[in-house]
Amino acid sequence: MWKRRKRNRGHRRSAEPLGLELCDLCAATFPADRAVRGYVPDSSAAHPTDDWLDGLRPVTACGEAHFAVMRESYRLRPFVQEELWAAKIERVLTAGAPVLTMHQLGCRTGLHDPEIRRAIAWHNAHLGPDSRL
Repeated sequence: MWKRRKRNRGHRRSAEPLGLELCDLCAATFPADRAVRGYVPDSSAAHPTDDWLDGLRPVTACGEAHFAVMRESYRLRPFVQEELWAAKIERVLTAGAPVLTMHQLGCRTGLHDPEIRRAIAWHNAHLGPDSRL
């Protein structure tokens, strides 16, 4: 005769995957509830969908010490307005309907002609011939 095993209801495994995060500084994985998150100023960061977050890079750290190191690193990096404008232009050119005119590009980026021209010049000067706008 078979004996029935008693279920231990207090120690069930969750069917949900364990939420892990990755530290942007040391690449350690750790539980998501221990993550230290924030934004640092970065002129190369254009948010894919929210213009209000342009110029801010989200960072995740495994602790306050690593977050402080990343914050200081980005604080020391120059914030170049033309780099941010170039990131906005790149976002528009790689998503959605094609842009055919400077006017359309200005409407979709919120930039004026002089800003667009400065951004393109900055981009071309800093990224080499294969990445030119």
